[in-house]
This record gives sequence, C-alpha cells and structure tokens, in this order.
Amino acid sequence: MSTRAIQRLKKANVPFEVLKYQHHQKGATFAARATGVPLEQTIKTLIADLGERNYVAALVPGDMQLDLKKLARIFQVKQAAMASVPTAQRVSGYMVGGISPFGMHQQLETVLEKSVLNYAHIAINAGKRGLMLQMAPHDILGVLRCKVADIVR
Repeated sequence: MSTRAIQRLKKANVPFEVLKYQHHQKGATFAARATGVPLEQTIKTLIADLGERNYVAALVPGDMQLDLKKLARIFQVKQAAMASVPTAQRVSGYMVGGISPFGMHQQLETVLEKSVLNYAHIAINAGKRGLMLQMAPHDILGVLRCKVADIVR
C-alpha cells in the first residue's frame, strides 16, 4: 500500500514503519487503541483557517486539544478557527481521519506541538484511514521544515 505521504517520505529517505488497522471510526483515541500506540504519541494533523484563504497544519498529540488563540499568536493573525471538513479535505487532498502532513495537495505551513519532540517515535496519519506511520518526530522537522511551538491547552 502506498500513499502520497509514503512516497514523499521514501523520496526523502526518511525511515518509518507502516501501521495498518481496521478503521471503524475517526479519531486519535480509536487509532491509538487499534495500533497499540499510546494516545499521547498518536499525532493528529489538524487544518486551521487563519483567514483570507490562509490555512496551516497543526500537529497535536491525540490526548491534547489545539489552542486556536496560541496558533493565531504564532502566525500573527487576529484569530484562527478549525477549517471545515470540505476545506480540510480540499487543501490537504486527504479524507478527514487520514490527513497526513506529508504529500498534501497544497503544502501548508506546519507547526508541531513542542512536547511531541519528547518521544523517540510517534504515529501519524499516512494519508489514508486505517494507515499510520511510526517514525521519529525529529524526522518530521527535517521533511516539513515546520515550526515548533506550544500550541495546546
């Protein structure tokens, strides 16, 4: 099985392991249980709307919530909101529940929650529901050249 995310990481020579599971419902809690990866090491890729057709990807541990006020401050905008499902799917090119920060249709500026760097390995969506990538969080930084910040509450 290959997705744009997997192809992107292979092209960048980034090591990862594919984790497959039966996708019965969306959400990090279900994915964590299904893969056996702790919830705090299961990373959600969330698409936020900064206004004026400006979108960003936020990578957040499954046991935490994105703080939209912190996100707005980081990007120096008045406010941030979660993108609608159709918008998130359009800009990423992936279905909600399988959005990966790698290989998006529109490569969005990305910010990684800083606490994620405390782990040797994390699991992140591979671009398809029921498919995750287990990899080192520092490799995310190398591939995406993303910001690292406190973005959770």
